[in-house]
Amino acid sequence: MTAVNLHTCLDSSELLWVHNPPDPRFSYPIDYDFAVLGYQQDFGRLDLLIRWAPNSFCHFHRHIGATTTLVLEGEHHVIDLDEKGQEIEHDVRPAGDYRTSPGGDLHMERGGPDGSLVLFAMFEPSGRMFEILDDDRNLIAPVTIDSLLELAGELG
Repeated sequence: MTAVNLHTCLDSSELLWVHNPPDPRFSYPIDYDFAVLGYQQDFGRLDLLIRWAPNSFCHFHRHIGATTTLVLEGEHHVIDLDEKGQEIEHDVRPAGDYRTSPGGDLHMERGGPDGSLVLFAMFEPSGRMFEILDDDRNLIAPVTIDSLLELAGELG
């Protein structure tokens, strides 16, 4: 079997990236982009690339469905939290790190000193992929396949 270099198969500069800029409403630096690679709404499947600016976070969230990740570039930090918001583990994932999770993960994610690029393959039959939470773990917004496609301009 021959290894495939994703950079020769996928030109990320040609993807439609949706930017999530810094937001003063949050107590941590947000700066990341996502691009939808593929989806099957009827089955609840979504594939995303997410890239983080150096040392920047995405929104505090909980994954609802099964999630597989592959770190493609940089160093990716995942800070797992308990239901009280206390840090359980700070996992530093280098390029090439591959993980699967059944869902329910409550965590923060951020890029390392050079940022990170991570492939996410998610499955949740309801289409509700994750929940954005405030610092007290209250729901700010559910994130669904439809809401991500709408942001990416692939619906409507």
